[in-house]
Amino acid sequence: MRFNNILLAFTATIGIMVGTSCQKDDTEEQNGTQSLVVKDMSYGNDPAQKMDVYLPANRNSESTPAIFLIHGGAWIGGDKSEFDTIVQTLQQSLPDYAIFNINYRLVSFIGSNGWPDPLNDVDSAFSFAARKATEYQFNPQKLALIGASAGAHLGLLKAYSLNTGNNIKVVVDLFGPADIADLYNNPPDPALPGLLSFFMNGGPDVNAVGYRAASPIFQVTAAAPPTIIFHGTLDGLVPVYQSDSLHKRLVKANV
Repeated sequence: MRFNNILLAFTATIGIMVGTSCQKDDTEEQNGTQSLVVKDMSYGNDPAQKMDVYLPANRNSESTPAIFLIHGGAWIGGDKSEFDTIVQTLQQSLPDYAIFNINYRLVSFIGSNGWPDPLNDVDSAFSFAARKATEYQFNPQKLALIGASAGAHLGLLKAYSLNTGNNIKVVVDLFGPADIADLYNNPPDPALPGLLSFFMNGGPDVNAVGYRAASPIFQVTAAAPPTIIFHGTLDGLVPVYQSDSLHKRLVKANV
């Protein structure tokens, strides 16, 4: 899978930024805690609000960081299972990390689960995991986030505008939309304006405030966590200039 090669290229960087490179004493490394996998853990009442939890052996509440994965699918589709292979790659390259692979409510064409419900779900998943930190034995102040496409869009918004305690130390953006009003007005795919109208309950002409709030590029501040962006030049849904513009905004903010 192409993502695997990308992930291998920056897992070392994630480790440095989140702090897993710090030395552990022998007691921590051999504390006897067994690895644990919990599939479809509910973090809310809706059937879509589930996550898969992967906890490493010998974890502890002080030095075990966590990675959150958010799948793509244009806000209307996709599933956490799409990241199963990536989970395996992360377990091999970052074996000391806890991993949370989350689902969220998807937008329907009858008008339900639109903005900001998917972002609220992402935020709720983080809050749920933080409440379970002592039980799961990981450090909720040492977090990384990886999102793809629509999942990257939601991840960037979480990292830039809902990063409680600055606990997210690095965010990995895999070709996520940065300016959805621009995506509506200059669509590389003719289906995008209709899709965004369902997601945002109208176009930017009737919901300008919402479109701005839902665009990561306008949420960048100097407090934003370090951001690693990967975006192919031939992307037919999200033009690469969106990531270029986000990069420029981050540089301007000294991120």
